[in-house]
Amino acid sequence: MRAPHRTAGAAAALALTLVCLAPAEILGQGRGNARPETPAVTLSVEMQGLVRDFYASRPASGLEALPPGTRKNLARGKPLPPGIAKKTAPPELLSRLHLPVGYELVEVGLDVLLVEAATGVIQDVLMDIIR
Repeated sequence: MRAPHRTAGAAAALALTLVCLAPAEILGQGRGNARPETPAVTLSVEMQGLVRDFYASRPASGLEALPPGTRKNLARGKPLPPGIAKKTAPPELLSRLHLPVGYELVEVGLDVLLVEAATGVIQDVLMDIIR
């Protein structure tokens, strides 16, 4: 059986090592250009159902899907492509969803996106919703 003072010594050495680390190193943030990770905000299953039902009950829009090269860039964590035609979702839908502050729901082609308003980063994508 080991002496208790050795375990306490190991714990003290670990604590001293952690105290000596810079706060950025403790948080896992380096000096690179990487942005700190933020928790993802997505549409819940219930909210997705509301969006699908809303657009299913509307008459055909006559819109077309985006070109495949542009459409593949509509992914979580990526910014909206520059110059892409987007339209804010109808107020009737937005009033049902109660989105978090700082996020907006936009229509792009036949798709509906949840976008962080300040950065333009896509948080969630619902493909082929608008018909």
